Amino acid sequence: MSVDKYQSTFIQDQFANRIGGSNYGKDTNIYKFEKIKRAKAAAKKAHPDMELIDMGVGEPDEMADARIVAKLGEEAAKPENRGYADNGIAEFKQAAAHYLKEVFSVDGIDAETEVLHTIGAKPALAMLPTVFINPGDVTIMTVPGYPVMGTHTKYLGGEVYNVQLTKENNFLPDLDAIPESIAKRAKLLYLNYPNNPTGAAATVAFFEKAIAWAKQHNVVIVHDAPYSALTYDGVKPFSFLSVPGAKDVGVELHSLSKSYNMTGWRIGFIAGNPLIVKAFGDVKDNNDSGQFIAIQKAAAFGLANPQITEAISAKYSRRHDKLVSALNEIGFKAEKPKGSFFLYVEAPKGIVGGQRFESAEDFSQYLIREKLISTVPWDDAGKFVRFSVTFIAQGEAEEARVIDEIKRRLTDVQFEF
Repeated sequence: MSVDKYQSTFIQDQFANRIGGSNYGKDTNIYKFEKIKRAKAAAKKAHPDMELIDMGVGEPDEMADARIVAKLGEEAAKPENRGYADNGIAEFKQAAAHYLKEVFSVDGIDAETEVLHTIGAKPALAMLPTVFINPGDVTIMTVPGYPVMGTHTKYLGGEVYNVQLTKENNFLPDLDAIPESIAKRAKLLYLNYPNNPTGAAATVAFFEKAIAWAKQHNVVIVHDAPYSALTYDGVKPFSFLSVPGAKDVGVELHSLSKSYNMTGWRIGFIAGNPLIVKAFGDVKDNNDSGQFIAIQKAAAFGLANPQITEAISAKYSRRHDKLVSALNEIGFKAEKPKGSFFLYVEAPKGIVGGQRFESAEDFSQYLIREKLISTVPWDDAGKFVRFSVTFIAQGEAEEARVIDEIKRRLTDVQFEF
């Protein structure tokens, strides 16, 4: 059925300003990830016999542990699990509190009042501004980074103030550089460690400073921690909530997506300050009816078995070692991260005697078009590209083959750094 001109105009005029108003859909700018998607499709069409190595995907390359899958099937077959979960089941909340204590040494988390399940971390980040932001309030975000909390702040009439994560400051935000006028109006400070995309880890000293800063300016800290259990080379998983005073000023978001290969399952939790958790629960209750109880019970099994994550971490650590070594042999200055499955490296200036790369996006597009290697560019604070070690490879021999192939493709030209 066709839509007549009047109806089309009528619908166009009804869109909310937050998504573009009457100009919605008319913007010709192409989103970064859409550019990558289009470039990959064009590269595969131009080189149908050449393997595309996708190192841009920010999700695990394997399925969840077979025991978690089996637990889901077992619980899904029980009639008592068929109904609405609302704000979650006690079994999952208790498992989350125990997980924080056993894996992250976080003491004193009350499972009843200081933990709630979430349908993944993304919806939680989307809902938290509703808890705090009035028109004119400020959310402090870090860039490069995951923008969801900032996007919803602006939806609510709030403002976003961006703090750059620079190599010179170890990819930690310089809180002292935030203007007093911003700090006075700020309600939320977003932190994310181990960091996406930089892979940087935060120290106890940094979090102590952040907590003191938050108390001084009456700002709530939201620590987004989906990669916190993926650590390497003897580095113990670390939680913001383990730092004294953290629960006074904020909450932490955990997700099983990355640490348990459960991306599509959509399950995580928020923990920390009980008043924030309570308010979040009230907002959540008006957004969803809870994740399927069988998924919560399967996730609780996973949380009780952190050795599953340890095995996943060992795989990513091995891949990081291989990739860092290969890139450094080519001339990059790559450093293995302390956590996450992301490797963040500075883009070259160009090719000796050839193409110049004015931005990280230029280099990333070159890699896709000419080398069929997909990465994600970040130009927010310097020119960097993000490699993800979640590329498809079954076993160590296949991992080595993929890394060797990357090295082979990148050594037929000489990059200028």
